[in-house]
Amino acid sequence: MGLALRDRNHYTYGDYRTWNGDTRWELIDGLAYAMAPAPTRTHQIIVGEIFRQVANQLQGQPCRAFIAPFDVRLPRGNEADDAVESVVQPDVVVVCDSKKLDEKGCRGAPDWIVEVLSPSTADHDHKLKRALYERSGVLEYWLVHPTDRLVHVYRLANGQYGKPDVFVFSDVVATRVAGELTVDFAQVASALD
Repeated sequence: MGLALRDRNHYTYGDYRTWNGDTRWELIDGLAYAMAPAPTRTHQIIVGEIFRQVANQLQGQPCRAFIAPFDVRLPRGNEADDAVESVVQPDVVVVCDSKKLDEKGCRGAPDWIVEVLSPSTADHDHKLKRALYERSGVLEYWLVHPTDRLVHVYRLANGQYGKPDVFVFSDVVATRVAGELTVDFAQVASALD
């Protein structure tokens, strides 16, 4: 089951900014995908716990953590904001280059993105978003599987993600972004129980 397309028209961030707030959208290569309905309680607990751990560790550091909804504009080149064709709202984002941040969100590849999967977004996050993040230069992309209690960690090497490292909800997982930053998934599991 995939996310619904608005239609087959081609859109940009300029169009996106004019839409009303009744439905949240993401643009990937100009196609508008409706965001899933409000996340489940489990999804929110996982996202909240990951964000809490990350934000606490980043206090006083140059990197900043953000939680959805937070627009990440991924231009293909130097096009103006209104011409950008890919705008996403990942669950958790870490940006270490403050020049990428503005009042609209982030323009350019964040250093690290975490997506917590749901049945309606799993295929979208595994395929479309992973390809977009790889092409855009996101250094790490974590896919958190609440049902299986697994974490797939994709790390960019030579412009590609390759095979992910796989962890379970009892592991402490370190990112290679932002120094010694870790997420203790045993704490995530504990928050769910």
